[in-house]
Amino acid sequence: MTSAKPFWETKTLDEMTTAEWESLCDGCGRCCLHKLRDEDDGTLHYTNVACRLLDTQSCRCTDYPNRHRKVQDCVTLTPEMVATIDWLPPTCAYYRLSEGLPLPLWHPLITGTPDSVVEAGVSAGGRCISERKAGILEDYIVAWPARDPTSSSD
Repeated sequence: MTSAKPFWETKTLDEMTTAEWESLCDGCGRCCLHKLRDEDDGTLHYTNVACRLLDTQSCRCTDYPNRHRKVQDCVTLTPEMVATIDWLPPTCAYYRLSEGLPLPLWHPLITGTPDSVVEAGVSAGGRCISERKAGILEDYIVAWPARDPTSSSD
């Protein structure tokens, strides 16, 4: 008897339902951190400064349904965008699936618990500061949002 494969192994990002798409988000909060792009050479710099709506401990948006109204530059990922943006962390399920990679073993869809993100060291929770408390973004440039802490090559 074989078990059915999970949706993320059988569907493309375009084929997923809204609920399936939303469930891919592991809740790490890294995409809600501000990024800076060098105007001269295009280099991307990550900061540990979070959107004002992000709870910096739980890494959950405090007003997800109204986020676009409250934060003008809040991004809603789409399958088309995932293929073109360069700032998603290497652990991101959307990025990984778009590249033909499997979900990481710590992903909540695999473990059944959102705590696995924290346990794997992937969450921004407790590692970021709200934009309401931060000063100049350039003072908060960090490298960890662009790394996979579970990868042996990093």
